Amino acid sequence: MPNRRVIIRDNGPRLILIDSITQIEASDQGCIVVTGSHGGMSVVDYVKPHTLRAVFFNDAGIGKDQAGIVALKAFEERGLPAAAYSHMSARIGDAVDGWQNGIISHINPSARTLGLMPAQSLKDAIDMISKLSP
Repeated sequence: MPNRRVIIRDNGPRLILIDSITQIEASDQGCIVVTGSHGGMSVVDYVKPHTLRAVFFNDAGIGKDQAGIVALKAFEERGLPAAAYSHMSARIGDAVDGWQNGIISHINPSARTLGLMPAQSLKDAIDMISKLSP
């Protein structure tokens, strides 16, 4: 069964760790979400109803025609900062492993404007976003 953890931070938005993007909830508005799911097009409809601070996915090996990260472009069209962490740095389907060990492999332009970069640890990226004003 997939896990869901909510981490309350002293300053900044709550951090939601969900093994599957299907676990996203209405109460996650304004939060930073780390999911163990891939960043394929099938995740877009789950995220679309929510206004998030940022969202992170596993790149799932990227795949043919960038299938594992194609949602980053769809989220850019909405102005949602989104990034993928490498499947070589954290297990697919394990959000806690992604948060603790993930290394960013791909970002969209909205994430870049927040200062995120490929090769950055996911923890550092989340700390950076948390310190920014909403």
